[in-house]
Formats: sequence, structure tokens, C-alpha cells
Amino acid sequence: MTIKYVSADHYSIPLPVVLSDSMHGDMASFEMMTARITDADGNEGLGYTYTLSGGARGIHSVIATDILPVLIGREADRIEEIWKDLWWRLHYAGRGGLAMHALSAVDIALWDLLGKRTALPLWRLLGGADPKVKAYAGGIDLMFTLDDLLAQTDANLAKGFRAIKMKVGRDNLREDVERIGAMRKHLGVDFPLMVDANMRWTVDEAIRAARAFQEFGLVWLEEPTIPEDFSGHGRILAEGGVPISAGENLHTLYDFQHMLVANGVSFIEPDVSNCGGITTWMKVARLAEARNMPVTSHGVHDIHVHLLGAIPNASYLEVHGFGLERFIAEPLKIVEGYATAGEMPGHGISFDWSALEAYRV
Repeated sequence: MTIKYVSADHYSIPLPVVLSDSMHGDMASFEMMTARITDADGNEGLGYTYTLSGGARGIHSVIATDILPVLIGREADRIEEIWKDLWWRLHYAGRGGLAMHALSAVDIALWDLLGKRTALPLWRLLGGADPKVKAYAGGIDLMFTLDDLLAQTDANLAKGFRAIKMKVGRDNLREDVERIGAMRKHLGVDFPLMVDANMRWTVDEAIRAARAFQEFGLVWLEEPTIPEDFSGHGRILAEGGVPISAGENLHTLYDFQHMLVANGVSFIEPDVSNCGGITTWMKVARLAEARNMPVTSHGVHDIHVHLLGAIPNASYLEVHGFGLERFIAEPLKIVEGYATAGEMPGHGISFDWSALEAYRV
């Protein structure tokens, strides 16, 4: 079935509270760019990506100007063919960054459209391993007071979460250690706790921090250093003594291969909204499976629940602070620490477009 109509939109979504991490500072809002692709039968596929303020207009422009117009008349289910064509169309100016965000949104829309055409939810269409996925609450809380951090944790426990992630990377490592210690005491010895440094440290600083965190029995330390330092990640994992997670800032299949070859992570963490979409995400998951490695996710949890539900090597789903629950007809629910991918065709996300209209850029 051929593609008949396409559209792209850009929204600036305010956050309920100002959030912060070690590298991006205070965040009061985020940008969402959408792609909608309609076939000749009237079926519509929806894809989206997100970022902070920098680059958002560029991503929207690439979707609207450089990608969607060339899809008119193409066969909608030739997803690999379309992906390869778009990759080379954007290659000289892209291979990552804005181009990959844009390609990701379009690829997600094509897979959503295929799910609707076949009347299958994505988790079944992509493999059908287990729709029930462990989930954690991903706090963006570096500058919260300790009281606010613990109050947020209690609120997340009340929502059904049975795993929590907090931010680290304060100017003084001692403060990070004290805050993790307080969280560990609050949650108990065996409660799954992750920490996220958002690329804050040099390799040596990260090793020092990891060693200081050993006593807390963390599930993982996330993004301890810059994503481009593959060998550095390998050193941190080998010398730091805690499991490492990374990948949200890797934007091509080849980046993930470099990280895996460097033995830089214990958990690989692709983000479907910036790595090239579902097409690339599933290839990363297979690379990890061949290494007997679990896969986690970053952001866009309403889509990632389907991708983790499709594969045999799923670990945790991150339920991210940049949520869209107020705009989604049936937002993700957490029950006793698990999220479950639904049975609606495609990813099942239906936006309240009239509510989003107030935030159109």
C-alpha cells in the first residue's frame, strides 16, 4: 500500500516542575517533533522524537522538508528499503544528531503504520517475547533537596514502581555518596537502585566515583563519561567495580557496535527516538543478544515497552521524566513494578491533538 499523505509538527512541552541533571542544567520544558504518515486506505502511522531546545527546529525541518515529501507514493511496508534510502540521502550532513532524530521519528511512524495494517501490536509484530516488562522510575533530580528526593521516591513507590533511578554528578563526590546512602537506607538493602551521571566525569573521575558507590549494590551506574570514549567505558567497567549502562547518546548502529566491542557496558541502552528508530533499535538488541547482554531503554517509554516486550534479552524499561501522559488517551500503567505492552495495533499511542495545539511551535 502506497503512502498518500504526510505531515510534521513541532511542540514545546512545559514540565510540571523544573528538572536538572549534571550536564544539561535546569530543564523547564522539552521539544517534541512528530511525523504522521497515511496510506491510501487511510491508515495513519505516528512517530515522534524529542530534544531540549537546541536543534529542535532543525529536526522538524529535516522531517518536514528533507524526508516526508520523498515518501509520497512509496510502498509503506518497504521499511528497510526506505530506511536505507533516507540514511544515504542524509548521510553527508548526518550519520547522527539532528538527521538521526528525524529519521527515527519517520521510522517509528512506518512501523506503527505496519502494525495498524496488520492489526498487530508492535511487541507481537517485532518478535512477541513477553509483553510484561520490569520498569523503573527515572528521576531527573540532581538538585532536589534530600527531602524532595525522598518524597519523589515515595510518590513513585505509590505509583507501583519497584525500581528507582536517581541522578549523580554533583560538584562534590561526597554529596553524591551521601545522597545514594540516604536512598539506600530509605529503600532497603535489596531494592533495585540505579544512578545516572549524564556524562559528567573523566574516565579517572568515573572510576573513583564507581569505587565510592560499590557499597550500595547498584543495578548500574549510567553514562559515567562522554559517549564517544568507548575504551574509557571499558576501563570504568573493568576498574570501577559496578555495572555500567550507556547508549542513549549513541546515534548509529556502528556506535553501538564500537561500544560492545570495547566491552564498555553491562547494559546497552538504545533510545528509539534518536538511534534510527525501531529498525536500528532492534538490530542493537540482536547485537546485544549475541553477547548475552541485557537491553534497557531511555525515554519514550510508551514505545519502548513494545520493543522490550518483543525481545528475549530485555531488562528494565525506563519510565522517563519527559512524560506525555496528559496528552495520551491510554497512558502506560505500572503494576507491582511492571509495565505491560498493550494489544492495540501498532504502538497504540493516540495523542490528544487538541490539547497539544496549545504548545505548537
